[in-house]
Amino acid sequence: MAKSTKSVKSSKKRVVRVEATGRAYIHSSFNNIIISLTNNNGEVISWASAGKMGFRGSKKNTPYAAQMAAQECAKVAYDLGLRKVKAYVRGPGAGRESAIRTIHSSGIEVTEIRDITPLPHNGCRPPKRRRV
Repeated sequence: MAKSTKSVKSSKKRVVRVEATGRAYIHSSFNNIIISLTNNNGEVISWASAGKMGFRGSKKNTPYAAQMAAQECAKVAYDLGLRKVKAYVRGPGAGRESAIRTIHSSGIEVTEIRDITPLPHNGCRPPKRRRV
């Protein structure tokens, strides 16, 4: 009948140094879009995704969902002091351009846009031919 006591360990929140310049990583797949704003060392300042914004199913990969996620992400980073970003875009999804446009319109200047989509140099061996 003795009560067990748990020791509660408080963890320190990681402090990220925010400079005026940084990077915007936009990962746009066929199912979702993930936007991360980082400083120049790659430490994440703020992030958002269409799923985090409450979109479900096929609505997650729409330009509107990308716009809402980019707006949320950029607002947090702007308040912390981020002013200029280089945008790195990866993937074939629908909301790539609208995410960049929204980040720019929220007060964070986009100075450069680079496509870092991985391309296979002949990739995996294809499956064997079907015999019907």
